Amino acid sequence: MQVDLPDVLSEVSAQFERYEKALVSNDVAVLDQLFRADPRTLRYGIGENLYGYDAIVAFRAARSPIGLNRTTARTVISTYGRDTAVASTLFYRDTLPGKVGRQMQTWVRFAEGWKIVAAHVSIIDEGGTPRGQKA
Repeated sequence: MQVDLPDVLSEVSAQFERYEKALVSNDVAVLDQLFRADPRTLRYGIGENLYGYDAIVAFRAARSPIGLNRTTARTVISTYGRDTAVASTLFYRDTLPGKVGRQMQTWVRFAEGWKIVAAHVSIIDEGGTPRGQKA
């Protein structure tokens, strides 16, 4: 298996950036497009466990658009073959001093394009990970 093929890495990186832009601007339509419309798609959030695309869409529709701004650090995107990738990043919000968020997404290429099939978001005490530190 080929890991981190440059063209595949570029494609997934672009989708990850599209996700980030949609997240901080609360572009729910784009966020919904980026998750696979399937009952097996899941998202473990900070305070919720969402099983299935419908639950994820309902969460996004009900979520407040306030306080979504964040900065990311130590983003690592790894691709496996031509159709699978994992994107991991740390994030920081001014509204959560001393805390660091962690996000992981599993991306799979389908006929309709790259889609998130699993995601995990959590927040912990910042500890020893300085902002901006690169992987």
